[in-house]
Amino acid sequence: MEIKGGYTKKILNIDLTKGKSVVTDVDDEFALKYIGGRGWGAKIVLDNLMKHPDLKPLGPENVIVIAPGPLSGLYLPASGKNSFISISPLTGIYGDSSMGGLFGVELRQAGYDALVIKGKADALSMICIDDGDIEIRSASAYEGKTSSDTERAVKEDLGDIETRVAVIGPAGENLVKFACINTEWSRNAGRTGMGAIFGSKNLKAVAVRGSHDLPVYDMDALINAGDRAFDYLKSHDLFELWQQQGLMSVIDYINTAGAMPTHNFNDAHFDGADTINGDTMLKYKIGDTACFCCPMSCGNICLVKEGKYAGTVTEGPEYETACMFGSNVGVTDFTAILRANMLCDDLGIDTISTGNLIAVLIDGYEQGILNRDDLDGMTLKWGDGDSVHELIEKIAYRKGIGNIVADGTYGLIKHFPDLKNIISHTKGLEMTAYDARIGVTMALGYGTSDIGAHHTRAWPLAKEIELGSNWTLDERVDLVIYHQTVRPLFDCLGVCRLPWIELGLDEHIYAELFAAATGVPLTLEDMFERSSHIYDLTRTINVKLGVRRKDDYPSERAFTTPIKTGPHAGELLDREYFESALTMYYEKRGWDENGVPTTFTA
Repeated sequence: MEIKGGYTKKILNIDLTKGKSVVTDVDDEFALKYIGGRGWGAKIVLDNLMKHPDLKPLGPENVIVIAPGPLSGLYLPASGKNSFISISPLTGIYGDSSMGGLFGVELRQAGYDALVIKGKADALSMICIDDGDIEIRSASAYEGKTSSDTERAVKEDLGDIETRVAVIGPAGENLVKFACINTEWSRNAGRTGMGAIFGSKNLKAVAVRGSHDLPVYDMDALINAGDRAFDYLKSHDLFELWQQQGLMSVIDYINTAGAMPTHNFNDAHFDGADTINGDTMLKYKIGDTACFCCPMSCGNICLVKEGKYAGTVTEGPEYETACMFGSNVGVTDFTAILRANMLCDDLGIDTISTGNLIAVLIDGYEQGILNRDDLDGMTLKWGDGDSVHELIEKIAYRKGIGNIVADGTYGLIKHFPDLKNIISHTKGLEMTAYDARIGVTMALGYGTSDIGAHHTRAWPLAKEIELGSNWTLDERVDLVIYHQTVRPLFDCLGVCRLPWIELGLDEHIYAELFAAATGVPLTLEDMFERSSHIYDLTRTINVKLGVRRKDDYPSERAFTTPIKTGPHAGELLDREYFESALTMYYEKRGWDENGVPTTFTA
């Protein structure tokens, strides 16, 4: 099939060790087989791993791929997504993270479908891309600066406020293994430690300016399909609520369902949920933000005008951050959550991993596993926002106990083995804010996620809540695989999943949009086949790095610690039922009994 639009079919490759760049052309077969975004990135990462089987995630041989998708920047809802793909320093396996905003769109407008960075600069550096002009500059002036200060300074120094800049903060420079990459103040590629990859390469920032129109095969068809998608979203009953609260509207739903992480996942229901929910957020909200071409505008700009956190201003929080710095650490002061959000954005660390691991410290201290000497003299307790903030800074700057936490779950277990059973993670990635005990689908989604315990691969929880026990194991496993097919597909196309998962936009429209953009009439089933192939590919990467069945489980406490309160009090995950689900999952995937894809050779 011949591509007639949609793609620039060019990859910009930069070797920081040599200080050189080269542009390579992409053939139609590669482009369509791996779609774009995470699919292209996964193939490039696999090929690099084949060349360097002993590479270290923070070594110069590791590559990081920055890739939007063929729909990024086009006229359709929420087409501003961009993926960062590498071998994760946090987990030691395949890692990726998605970022919204405008950065990926600008990269495409500069003429590139992907940017591949390898090597390590001699000193702290910045990559500047202005269409075909590529320059590696010194970034010494930005050393130690926060993410927001760096972005502002880069734009001022380049003399162009419209330049799109992806940066790291101090955490990335200090190689915190869950450091993130930040753009536009508070849009983050937050998970799996992509910011540490930048830091390991002495890369402080990538600045992009593009002036090209994006190629579209059939503009009329694209506009027609885009209009129908926009009209559907704007007519949805929940559209206005979504614009008002964004993901914060999920707090009450998940707490009522009994799946909200509370006190380090010891419980799944938080009595203080009304102090950290969307209605409370509205008291501090002063504005909206949106990613490229998105009518849902789920970003909430919040300002604290009085009290000890006066002057705190941040875009956020969203659901995950509010839970991790709210219910999971026992905080009911919403201004303290806003402060934690701002600190993480500025310092450049993932709010999910940070909140998860701080809760582990509090829990460990309460259980007597940790003492004050372990914690730099700190006395930790649930609900103490000031201690949470102090720990955030310690982690970002690798000071005291923060230097241990900065290495993530595996680093914490290495120093304090007795914490192992109270850390909620899969494959070394700290779990997101949905409890895995109320249904096997969420647990299976976490366990078989190719990056670790993150809901971006599968969020079947709503269906689990809706149907309860009134569906078969076969149906449950099918739903997890379906989610792991359609949700990563959005990351390949370069679009956000929220119009689909939150407001029910029919996923078939993306095949129509793809055909209009590229001139290639793939059906949704064709796309699903490719997405499933990419999932096998990322599994193959992980198999090469040692992952097997033993790694495909939710945290141990999901099987051993019953939920304490709420509608699911007393419940925990049935181990035998999960084993049956995992075996069935492998069979449906075409993997062997140990989770090795039979379509690939290790």
